[in-house]
Amino acid sequence: MLDSIQDMGRFGYQHQGINPSGAMDKFAASLANALVGNNVNEAVLEMHFPAAIVLFDQPVIIALAGADFNATINGDPVPVNRPLLVNKSSILQFHAKKNKARCYLAIQGGFCIEKWLNSYSTNLKAETGGMEGRKLKKDDLIELRAAPALEKSLADHDFKILSWNANEVWQEDLEKEILILPGAEWSWLDKKSQQLLLSGFFTITNNSDRMGYRLKGDPLFTVSKEELVSSAICFGTLQLLPDGQLIVLMADHQTTGGYPRVANIISAQLPLLAQMNAGEKIKFRITDQATAEKLFIKQKLHLLQLQIACKLRLENFIHEIN
Repeated sequence: MLDSIQDMGRFGYQHQGINPSGAMDKFAASLANALVGNNVNEAVLEMHFPAAIVLFDQPVIIALAGADFNATINGDPVPVNRPLLVNKSSILQFHAKKNKARCYLAIQGGFCIEKWLNSYSTNLKAETGGMEGRKLKKDDLIELRAAPALEKSLADHDFKILSWNANEVWQEDLEKEILILPGAEWSWLDKKSQQLLLSGFFTITNNSDRMGYRLKGDPLFTVSKEELVSSAICFGTLQLLPDGQLIVLMADHQTTGGYPRVANIISAQLPLLAQMNAGEKIKFRITDQATAEKLFIKQKLHLLQLQIACKLRLENFIHEIN
């Protein structure tokens, strides 16, 4: 459907009109990398269902995170959030979307591809980065970096599930509502529209993609018809369109926009939003800067602990097989 190479994004170039891009669910991409001992900013394969069929031409250690697409290796089911030792000539396939919208594949050592402006991420608009600046297609060959010798530990097995796993739940009482901070033009909304935004439900429409989620709900209105000079925007900016509907800007958002920025999704909940599908409903709840920062730090600490623990497990495993 739309499989591409992504990392944490391409930052520092928005003033030149180059958007960050990067993985939609950066938490899941980081988790997959942590499981195989990679740096969390290593390139991963972001997949939407129906996803690619992948043939490995050398033994590898891989991990899947994010959505569960009912993955199999040579017909046998394999789990998400667990590292897998996969033999040469094995085939990874995905059969059904069990939950969420995007699955991430990380491979120990990473892909052998060139960076563009300090990032591996595919920029589909500029047609650069990743695999020739495009989504993957049939018969693409992605070279891998050097990997440890794994043949002996696999013997005649197609794959082995390694002993460690990752808990993707970083907060037990994670809110189902999407937390937002008031945007630069929050005050442009009339009082009724402010209340509607915080009390109503908004449905993600089919006209949504990596650039933005278009939402359908009760129309919102501004106090006046004042026009906005095109201004900086970011991943998670909630813009009010001329028809009174909302759009949430996602990973491939443009660098500036001229629609009122009524709110911003807090960073810690962008992964939750990124895994939602068309047809799902969103309810917003306002929060404050201190809470947003607290949740962001808590999420990052969870990933850091996973990264340290998984790296130690992997080093011990490689030492034992060699």
